[in-house]
Amino acid sequence: MITKEHFGTKDGAEVFLFTLKCSDSFYVQITNYGGIIKRIVFDGTDVVLGRDSLDEYLTNDGCLGALIGRNSNRIENSKFSINGETYTLAKNNGENNLHGGIFGFNRKVWEAETIDKDEPQLVLSLTSPDGEEGFPGTMKVKVTYTVTTENSLSIHYEATCDKDTIANFTNHSYFNLNGHTSGTVDNHTIMLNSHFHTPNKPTCVPTGEILSSEGTVFDLTSPVTMSDIFNSDSDQIKLFGGFDHNFCIDGRGFRKAAEFIGDKTGIKMETFTDLPGIQIYSGNFLTPDRICKDGAVYDAHHAVCFETQFFPNSANISHFPSCFLKAGEKFDSTTEYKFSK
Repeated sequence: MITKEHFGTKDGAEVFLFTLKCSDSFYVQITNYGGIIKRIVFDGTDVVLGRDSLDEYLTNDGCLGALIGRNSNRIENSKFSINGETYTLAKNNGENNLHGGIFGFNRKVWEAETIDKDEPQLVLSLTSPDGEEGFPGTMKVKVTYTVTTENSLSIHYEATCDKDTIANFTNHSYFNLNGHTSGTVDNHTIMLNSHFHTPNKPTCVPTGEILSSEGTVFDLTSPVTMSDIFNSDSDQIKLFGGFDHNFCIDGRGFRKAAEFIGDKTGIKMETFTDLPGIQIYSGNFLTPDRICKDGAVYDAHHAVCFETQFFPNSANISHFPSCFLKAGEKFDSTTEYKFSK
């Protein structure tokens, strides 16, 4: 079942809020402004941080729930080269380009189509013109959200471009499986299908190293409590106040990348993807400076993001998996968040 309601207007374009529901125990709300996931409700618990209104999402600090592109994460010094030509992007994170720039996909009103069936779908599409935010080529993008009968949200990304360019999309939802109003995730447990990670410079851009996680705070191959991470003596954890790091997902193809469990509700979320990396961000820079969805106030460590993607700054690090999309070829990737108890 799909319902559609007016959510506001942006630059003359009407914005809607879509509710996709398979059963009484699981539904998702998504708006075609920024492809933002406003709610994911499982077994009566809303597990994602969010805002109440479109006006609040227009100044969506932290990109809560947003669809990110053309490039997720950081591009160092806001420059990259393709075919011998250097492209300069907007600097919106110190000297770096973050999450596609000042007016990335998270700030666009997308065209929306609904497919109402047993597993309802919302299909968002847009055309990003050549040179937008400094990226080469006219890119056509389609993102399909599907709510499944197995209590999962599938996000299918597709894109083509008429020039060689970057294609590196993700979703920036913040998950608290005890409920978005419940405070810290200190007692949540996390586990990753990953034996390697990429450490960061102080600018949160990878150094270029790919390090073994064994014996470190980055070893999440067995369940670890989030508070153990936050209290770690690791210089990398102290530098950022928690995780804001890329992990290299073991294996290839569509496979399980992560597991996250709420201690109070017992809700488990599994993340699946066909991409090579996942950025784990533990909401280190959330601040309680305003009231958010349902009167909630969010603070540091109140949620964790599971951002499936190519490694950060992979456009400038040749030994990282490539985020480049060749002209005429198709980018095609799926990430799925599955919920259970």
